[in-house]
Amino acid sequence: MNCPKLNVIVPCYNEEEMLPKSAPVLERILVGLIKKELIAPTSRVCFVNDGSRDNTLAVLKKLTQKSGHLAYISLSRNFGHQAALLAGLFETEADIYVTIDADLQDDPEKIADMVQKYLEGNEIVYGVRTSRESDSWFKEKTARLFYRLQSLMGIKTIYNAADFRLMSWRAVEALRSFREKNLFLRGIIPLLGFRSAEVFYPRVSRAAGETKYPFFKMFSFALNGIVGFSIVPIRFVTLMGMIISFIGFLLLLWSLYRVVAGETITGWASLFSAMMFFNGIIIFSLGVIGEYIGKIFTEVKDRPLFIIDQKVGLDS
Repeated sequence: MNCPKLNVIVPCYNEEEMLPKSAPVLERILVGLIKKELIAPTSRVCFVNDGSRDNTLAVLKKLTQKSGHLAYISLSRNFGHQAALLAGLFETEADIYVTIDADLQDDPEKIADMVQKYLEGNEIVYGVRTSRESDSWFKEKTARLFYRLQSLMGIKTIYNAADFRLMSWRAVEALRSFREKNLFLRGIIPLLGFRSAEVFYPRVSRAAGETKYPFFKMFSFALNGIVGFSIVPIRFVTLMGMIISFIGFLLLLWSLYRVVAGETITGWASLFSAMMFFNGIIIFSLGVIGEYIGKIFTEVKDRPLFIIDQKVGLDS
């Protein structure tokens, strides 16, 4: 069997400090797999510059000039992490693809295990974290809560798996048929249904630079993952509205009874508190519905997921 061509896709956003550390590691692993004749000599590590505002692009230019195994794609502006991943998958040609973040908190040595799993007949291989000791207490707990919420809402994901995975060209071609603009690849890829396997590793701390996922960005990503894959929140709002309406009807009957009985109804503070509570429920419900309307608004515009500015080192 001919050795498969591997493209390692690495999205980058403001990673000028990390790239001089991660690029040699990924190149060493790639060359090692070529020497073992597990992958083709034309395999590449392809970095995707997602509209970085620092010197990431300049660093990538220097790195690709020094090595024939490194390449890069530069997007015209910042389109987001998920779009950068798709740019690398859709704009390069290979038999298998591995996606991994530039910070290398996911163990790149496991790429060899992923390739072996592919050679055994698996089309998708997920990298699964066995521990999150490098994460803060808050990030670890919120991540666990996020996975539990997804499970409760019927969203199929791989627990503790991020965007470190291997995909065959067949899986990537199937991924092209998913046309939505609100991207959450961790939820989409399990829907492909191809034979899959997992490799396990502990997550380590970032060697340089700062995280590109602060709290509000993580919250937005998690919200997109829930709203984009489940209508449970809408049904929850509907159920909550029915329950509150029923409670309100019972309170109305109770109030009428007290008026007929000649009892005085007092307590403006309790009335004000109830009004604030129910107004909060209404605003929350409108927000949930607004999220879904916003997703529809984004989808119907059908704008491109990314725009390529430069492609270097991908000719062969």
